[in-house]
Amino acid sequence: MKRTLIHNATIVNEGQSIKGSVVIENGRIAEVLTNWKPLSSPCDETIDATGCYLLPGVIDDHVHFRDPGLTHKGDIFTESCAAAAGGVTSIMDMPNTNPLTTTLDALNAKMDLLNSKCVVNHSCYFGATYSNYSEFSKLDKHRTCGIKLFMGSSTGNMLVDKINSLLNIFNSTDMLIATHCEDQKIIKNNIAKYKEKYPDETDIPVSKHPLIRSSLACYNSSKLAVNLAMQSGARLHILHVSTERELKLFSDISLSLKNITAEACVGHLLYTSEDYKSLGTRIKCNPAIKSKSNRAALRAAVNSGLIDVIATDHAPHLLSEKEGGALKAMSGIPMIQFSLISMLELVDEGIFTLETIVEKMCHAPAKIYRINERGYIREGYKADLVLVRPNTPSEVTTDKVLSRCGWSPLEGHTFNWKVEKTFANGHLIYNDNRVDEAYRGEELRFN
Repeated sequence: MKRTLIHNATIVNEGQSIKGSVVIENGRIAEVLTNWKPLSSPCDETIDATGCYLLPGVIDDHVHFRDPGLTHKGDIFTESCAAAAGGVTSIMDMPNTNPLTTTLDALNAKMDLLNSKCVVNHSCYFGATYSNYSEFSKLDKHRTCGIKLFMGSSTGNMLVDKINSLLNIFNSTDMLIATHCEDQKIIKNNIAKYKEKYPDETDIPVSKHPLIRSSLACYNSSKLAVNLAMQSGARLHILHVSTERELKLFSDISLSLKNITAEACVGHLLYTSEDYKSLGTRIKCNPAIKSKSNRAALRAAVNSGLIDVIATDHAPHLLSEKEGGALKAMSGIPMIQFSLISMLELVDEGIFTLETIVEKMCHAPAKIYRINERGYIREGYKADLVLVRPNTPSEVTTDKVLSRCGWSPLEGHTFNWKVEKTFANGHLIYNDNRVDEAYRGEELRFN
């Protein structure tokens, strides 16, 4: 069996950075060599990783790969290629496709699509509706990453906001419930208010998007989700937290002790409402990107432990679908290809440490979702790894964007980091700016 040595990297794993080497054999991490530990036997191939950092492959628990039914925006193949190029080795896909992933047949069909088209490792959510909670007990808990609950309306309109239905959902499963939290009544009232302010316009300026999908709308919905989880004992993961006020709902205790966890998305950690002036609807997403003070609070919460996971909410749309303002332009940002290097840039700025980024993008998703044998650089684990190199300037240009939508809000930006190689299950899926398009990732398994 072929043995590959990744030699002389700085290994970032489990809270420390240390010089060392890793041996890949039969799709797994066979040896982790630090503190001058010698090889147990020779290797067939050596990759010189001098000057590089070796991280566990990123696990993105929040993506919209648009397949089936919305594939003009992106599909499982194109978006997983973008993931591989970004150092992401595992994804969890959302259910708001066409058809919606809200029946067992649709879930099985989605898994078949992922198995046939996805370059990286994968699972998908089962979408909650007003009436399908009786199906939860039929789900394969080792194969399905969780229940996705839209407590706020977004693409696909899977909104569930009646309290009796929410109680049924929270009381019907011990699987993780991942929520999109925005209070639709508050949003509806805010839309009416801003339509009155712009009576002669067919749309509302995108700069008002964070005032329409307001901090109060986010907080009230998140508070309801937390209360329901506490009453029912459900495992709750609140997605894309975007406000300082919501952070009061979470704890900074050890992740292993938490039943309620929180995610921040790359867009909310990078941008503020000031960026609508230059980027307009390219950064329009739900929940909205908000003020500089909210971004500062989210960044601090990543460091303090109130925020547990950094993900992308990768959501491609064509640029033609992003035309308009706060009402007409579609919400969603394609972020997966540049998510890791965006966060590494914040490391350079002193906002996060490398160890924190690995904890939030690799270790924590594995812990929260109870993913089997991934998320760490440990002997015996699947060899999901990414080599990144600092001090390698590269500008984001349209021709480098692998998502089918063909654009990025980061176009024109020069990063100082480069994803050099990405391994999934020991297979080199991204190398020298090329994706191995023939490779297919594995289904994730959950304990």
